[in-house]
Amino acid sequence: MKNEIIYLKRDIDSELYAWRNEPRHKPLLLRGARQVGKSSAVRNLAREFDYFLEVNFEEQADTKRIFDRGNLSPQVICEKLTAQYDIPVIPGKTLLFLDEIQECIPAISSLRFFYEKMSDLHVIAAGSLLEFALGELPSFGVGRIRSMFMYPFSFYEFLNACGHNLMLKAIQNANVNEPLDEVIHKRALYQLKLFLIMGGMPEVVATYAAEKDLYKCQRVLDDLMISLRNDFTKYKKRVPSLQISAAFNSVIEQTGRKFVYSRTGQEYSLYQMKQAVELLIMAGLVIPVVHTAANGLPLGAEINHKRRKMLLLDTGLLQRLLGLQLSDILMSDDFDFVNKGNIAELYVGLELLKSVSCYEQTQLYYWQREEKNSHAEVDYIVQRDQEIVPVEVKSGKQGKMQSLYLFLTEKNIPSGVRTSLENYSQYGKIHVIPLYAAAELIK
Repeated sequence: MKNEIIYLKRDIDSELYAWRNEPRHKPLLLRGARQVGKSSAVRNLAREFDYFLEVNFEEQADTKRIFDRGNLSPQVICEKLTAQYDIPVIPGKTLLFLDEIQECIPAISSLRFFYEKMSDLHVIAAGSLLEFALGELPSFGVGRIRSMFMYPFSFYEFLNACGHNLMLKAIQNANVNEPLDEVIHKRALYQLKLFLIMGGMPEVVATYAAEKDLYKCQRVLDDLMISLRNDFTKYKKRVPSLQISAAFNSVIEQTGRKFVYSRTGQEYSLYQMKQAVELLIMAGLVIPVVHTAANGLPLGAEINHKRRKMLLLDTGLLQRLLGLQLSDILMSDDFDFVNKGNIAELYVGLELLKSVSCYEQTQLYYWQREEKNSHAEVDYIVQRDQEIVPVEVKSGKQGKMQSLYLFLTEKNIPSGVRTSLENYSQYGKIHVIPLYAAAELIK
């Protein structure tokens, strides 16, 4: 197994362990953007096996020949892999990991046969630009392959990684009737500030957990951003990387607001910008928030794709791209910096994604009314059990809630949520949840 820095526990680990112990298991497909920790999670799971065979189709291109020769029999594939890597592939004892599998389309097709003919072998595949490859396949082993979706660290995972387990437990146990002690509340807000600055990219979190050096974390973020931008050339060969870069820059500028394609510049057509934005979404770098009428469940029944907001994958990446000064943020006693680029709203949207089951690819929704002399917007509309819950994000401790009250009246919904820097509290129909507890919004 490869040497690497200390592995930081992720929530998805428990699901991977459960899959490992199933008597008959489907091949796993780990899906998510580049650098979110897919390979590290698999290598951590590999400690539970006697043998670990890792194939990286980007680094070991010659291995593609094993899958390109037309015979996708799992037994034949395993025999050839054993011969090439001198590692036994034994059901129940070996974990077979096919990384960057988007580089070998036949290998993706072979996964379904592992379930049909060799279901006792543990097989995991992963890929950073996987969605592009899946779009080229006529069929994708429906019912024979299980997908898991990964994102950067959540705030709760960050607290665990930094050793704040007791603080995390206190946050999870708090509620409107029993809010956090004020001292713990302030400490939680400080940790949240750090998390908003750094974000949840695993390399950044690992750097901070090990060295507690924010400036080193900023350098890591810069390296990651260069790497992610370099990937633009891989997205689609028929789409120039400069076109994708222009769309990416526009997403940064418009984060948290209704996305307007015409603001991306005059050198590209509306079609070209839409094409580039969709590629960024497929790559997992950009996450859309779609307008819903929210007249009933499911929320996706009445959506308007012409009204979308775009979120960047990570708050740390956004603050670096916005050029926010770290010294100004750390020296300030308030959270004014989160108003720049709508970082608080971005953070809440990301926490909503990270707090659902890893087996679900969740869609985010918002609500907006655009009428003459009557503009209103609710940042997120979520489903909790069989209820519709409107969520308004405030980056401070105060703020009017006119849009939230309007939504409750118009939709005849009994209560809503405001998430802000306040401790747990309640104002009539409005429940207040602290920003650091955003993961509790759908629980």
